[in-house]
Amino acid sequence: MISVVMPAYNEEKALPHTLRALYLQQGEFEVIVVDGGSSDGTHVVLSNFGFQCPSPLTPYPSRRLLAASKGRASQMNAGAKQARGEWLLFLHADTQLPVGAIQQLNDMESDQTIQAGGFMHQFSGDDWRLRLISYLDNFRCVRSRIIYGDQALFIRRSLFEELGGFPHQPILEDVAFCERLIKKTSPLILSPPVVTDARKFLKMGIVRSFVRVLLIILHVEFHLPVLPRSFFQDVR
Repeated sequence: MISVVMPAYNEEKALPHTLRALYLQQGEFEVIVVDGGSSDGTHVVLSNFGFQCPSPLTPYPSRRLLAASKGRASQMNAGAKQARGEWLLFLHADTQLPVGAIQQLNDMESDQTIQAGGFMHQFSGDDWRLRLISYLDNFRCVRSRIIYGDQALFIRRSLFEELGGFPHQPILEDVAFCERLIKKTSPLILSPPVVTDARKFLKMGIVRSFVRVLLIILHVEFHLPVLPRSFFQDVR
């Protein structure tokens, strides 16, 4: 079984599209959404999709809502602790899986040579600048095997626990985790790609977002000092 762990914070705009696409997937999976203290309509969306908090009568509903302190590392680690699947699939609330992704992971469960992986990436829409950003990101990923959070990282639960989960740091927790991961295994990169809602990039401005991505890539490639948290401002 696949445990889809989804951190969420004020995602009422993108979350309905992500969940609709997710529940069109074939295969065996559960979904654990971990909210980081949303103040918008995120909880209303989740209630409409049948998510419920664990209780003594239903400790493991297939659509589970948890709460954790804000921060993707904290939220994803909290969800992973409650997961029951062989695979943990960390999916951002604004990112949609390609058709057949869950069934593909179900089929790979018995192949112990595959321990972790992620998907190629693209943004929604057809702006050439967004396609260029995804191209650079995919080139970096194939070269380094460092999987960013919006690429739907999947990993066997036992290996995730062995690595101690995501480090408790406010930014680039995905990069830090994958730097440890690639010392254990070579993650598999799958296609077709996941599709991330381009809304936040468009709101921030494509050129500014492009520069931001380039700085992150350079930071990772050349192990530059940690970027300030203000660089990773929330855009909703």
